[in-house]
Amino acid sequence: VSSTGRRPALDAASVLQTRSGNGGFESGESKDQCASDLTVEHSGTSKPKPDPSSLVFGKHFSDHMLTVHWSQQEGWGAPQITPFQNLSLHPASSALHYSIELFEGMKAFRGDDKHVRLFRPMLNMERMHRSAERSCLPLFDKAELLECIRRLVELDQEWVPYSCDASLYIRPTFIGTEPSLGVSRACHALLFVIVGPVGPYFATGSFNPVSLLADPKYVRAWRGGVGEFKIGGNYGPTIAVQHEANKLGCQQVLWLYGEQEEITEVGTMNIFIYWTTKDGGRELVTPPLDGIILPGVTRQSLLDLARQWGEFKVTERTVRMKELLAALDSGRVLEVFGSGTACVVCPVGSLLYRGKTYNIPTMKNGPHLAKRFYKELTDIQYGRVGSDWTMLVA
Repeated sequence: VSSTGRRPALDAASVLQTRSGNGGFESGESKDQCASDLTVEHSGTSKPKPDPSSLVFGKHFSDHMLTVHWSQQEGWGAPQITPFQNLSLHPASSALHYSIELFEGMKAFRGDDKHVRLFRPMLNMERMHRSAERSCLPLFDKAELLECIRRLVELDQEWVPYSCDASLYIRPTFIGTEPSLGVSRACHALLFVIVGPVGPYFATGSFNPVSLLADPKYVRAWRGGVGEFKIGGNYGPTIAVQHEANKLGCQQVLWLYGEQEEITEVGTMNIFIYWTTKDGGRELVTPPLDGIILPGVTRQSLLDLARQWGEFKVTERTVRMKELLAALDSGRVLEVFGSGTACVVCPVGSLLYRGKTYNIPTMKNGPHLAKRFYKELTDIQYGRVGSDWTMLVA
């Protein structure tokens, strides 16, 4: 796989074909290491595993982690799996001062057949590669990194919950470790991956509707910025707005953009609206990939499924707040829901906008489409339905 050229996103079935026989983490005439150079240091003891029914998202981590160091002088070092441990960073590391960092979010699932599967992992590798390019961090061979992640999950596979209501969250992270105070490209970097079992993202459960605050004075991202990349700088500044939403009795934020109040994302999720059009047809609409929103793997999967069904119009286009409100007033909105790796599908029940609460009839209408999406995706993820969207870990 070329480390510099762009190519369409690949699913698990294509990974073996993309593995280069002599390429390392960075392809071409590089002396960099590759997945075959991976070394493993086993943890002496295994931590107790939490009860899957009581998991809190992002609070538990497995016994091991993956690390790969890079320097401009030496290139990529050999990947290592080591016992889970704290990082040692120079106080002037560029990630700490200038947010030169990025991350991914993906999952492994234990199916009814006890096999462990990754869900469309190459899409995550493609997105991480684009984020690295935008962050001026070194590029890497996507298939080689995926193989290292597979090895980590294979080693810690007993941390994948024996439950169809839980999964193993995988967090690849890439940080600049340049030990100097200068706003410039990092000459040292660290790529690491940690994993841990997770339950539902929201404490209220997987299919309870959330309420949204839509306040046009807050903006998550803008055209020409970095909203389409998965970097920490897109998330930290949203916490204060999320706190404001909580104070007003809302659980999430509906992010608007510009004078026309374009609808972009909901919380950290992509947003979908299912409605009846003015001419009486059914349409599923989501904002386009125009630089403002993150190209979610779950978002793409919902679009792919809906287009396979061919039962209603599927559209990626700009939707403005006034269009949504008009559709609500005329009773044309059927369902509104968010999508993401953490939550899969999350129904929306109400919207607070300019002091007025608008009820959204998502739950009143089933929600048939949201539940159908959830079932179809989880059937694939947990191996109840065969699909080339999954990759067996072991």
